[in-house]
Amino acid sequence: MTDLWWKSAVVYQIYPRSFADADGDGMGDLRGIIDHLDHLSGLGVDVIWLSPIYPSPQDDNGYDISDYQNIEPVFGTLEIFDELLAGVHARGMKLIMDLVVNHSSDEHPWFLESRSSKDNPKRDWYWWQPAREGLEPGTPGAEPTNWGSVFGGSAWELDEKTGEYYLHLFSKKQPDLNWENPEVRSAVYEMMNWWLDRGIDGFRMDVINMISKVVPLPDGRLTAGSLYGDGSAGFINGPRLHEYLQEMHREVFAGRDAMLTVGEMPGVTVDEAKLFTDPERHEVDMVFQFDHVWADRGEDPWLLMPLQLTNLKAIFNRWQAGLAEVGWNSLYWNNHDQPRAVSRYGDDSAEYRVASAKMLGTVLHLHRGTPYIYQGEELGMTNYPFRAIDEFRDIEALGQYAQAVEQEGRTPEEVLTVLRARGRDNARTPMQWNASAHAGFTTGTPWLAVNPNYPEVNAEAAQADPDSVYHYYRKLADLRHTEPAVVDGDFTMLLPNHEQLYAYTRRLVNTELLVIGNFSGSEVHADLEDDWSGAELVLSNVATPPDGWTLAPWQAVVYRRSLG
Repeated sequence: MTDLWWKSAVVYQIYPRSFADADGDGMGDLRGIIDHLDHLSGLGVDVIWLSPIYPSPQDDNGYDISDYQNIEPVFGTLEIFDELLAGVHARGMKLIMDLVVNHSSDEHPWFLESRSSKDNPKRDWYWWQPAREGLEPGTPGAEPTNWGSVFGGSAWELDEKTGEYYLHLFSKKQPDLNWENPEVRSAVYEMMNWWLDRGIDGFRMDVINMISKVVPLPDGRLTAGSLYGDGSAGFINGPRLHEYLQEMHREVFAGRDAMLTVGEMPGVTVDEAKLFTDPERHEVDMVFQFDHVWADRGEDPWLLMPLQLTNLKAIFNRWQAGLAEVGWNSLYWNNHDQPRAVSRYGDDSAEYRVASAKMLGTVLHLHRGTPYIYQGEELGMTNYPFRAIDEFRDIEALGQYAQAVEQEGRTPEEVLTVLRARGRDNARTPMQWNASAHAGFTTGTPWLAVNPNYPEVNAEAAQADPDSVYHYYRKLADLRHTEPAVVDGDFTMLLPNHEQLYAYTRRLVNTELLVIGNFSGSEVHADLEDDWSGAELVLSNVATPPDGWTLAPWQAVVYRRSLG
């Protein structure tokens, strides 16, 4: 795998509506991204991943696409996109797009045709089914299966015109495409080739392991207190998924150089990921798994669980060992669907925000795999202090709140406590560029409120401070680019039962790296079996190196030694 360029790359995710607004309408846009490309190249980024910028009714912030081959007017035009792409390439970076083809918008022409009549040629481009036998459409329990939507409520929506239900695993405005139909697959591949021919460098594939369903669609498992069944066994890693991905590779990626494909796969296991990412199978280059960002979740979704570090280490160790010989890991703490890692797994207080942000970056980036930075992570941005449900904009948060409070009898404060900590809007507050009004994101009214800590936490201040999170992340990128052990070295977890220290080594031939992170606000002694006393200190996130291997609160260190 030594010829795979993305092994040594650093990827940066942009959520366009929250990145930078150049025209003052309160919404980020492509011109705003162009204006800040030097911020990314200065960070050492190799690849930019854009969340959806296609035309969309914006029911799910662009993940409901009504035209796969154009640009949402709020963001710009195809001509501006071409300018952006040229600017990215001119700086030696690559650009990948979000591919959202498990579902489309209900305003996409394909679906408008599909719902127009039962005998329309595109009827079976989506999942249509009649009511359960013996039940009238629209009556309780008449839905074809008992599946619940990810966003709350049923996964089925009755269409009054034809009297049948369509499947939507997410919003009712996001009907699922029927990949069993070869015409659907052909249309998707044609669209993907159109973008690649335009010059983009690959795709991040949204919930791509949901495109194959079990036929006929089965009822899901019901648990106590649940209104709807868990249908995941019917749509997670379905029976034809490998077939579809291999067909996609043949029809889209075969013969193209320097492409990057990453599949978002909720619920994927290590053994399954080996198959998906084995280069010999020609499916995807890497997957996004969710185990480590579910490490602080229990059976009750409305109960916050403290992080157990030994559990987090066991998860990472399982993935590092499982893909050691075949396949590849993607490494991330943050994205548009996750709360800010500094608030979640670190300490976002004024005293320790910077140190814990650097520590989290150190521990993550030096694993074996390709690291992903989410916008603002390089600044140590934090969760927003939401006070009430009307401050949220995310369809998932609003839908889950309504179901929990109105149907399940949860108290508003019980639900809000969890949404404040885990809600996706935490990641979607505008990027904090400077200390001016609205953090320099817009001259208008931002679509989502700016975090009030922006006067202290912003890009302008970070770039001026050589000890900032931004400059530290640049050092992490430089280390990945220059130290082969970071890319190709073996991984060995140390101190697996320690509840405060995260420690491991990376070894390649005669070079060995030691990485230690203190996940606590207390001084902790690292009791290592090997003697690293003569090793070179490569990185430390605090000014003073460890005293006799006693790490300061939230300290991270990286040592390097030669083995002869």
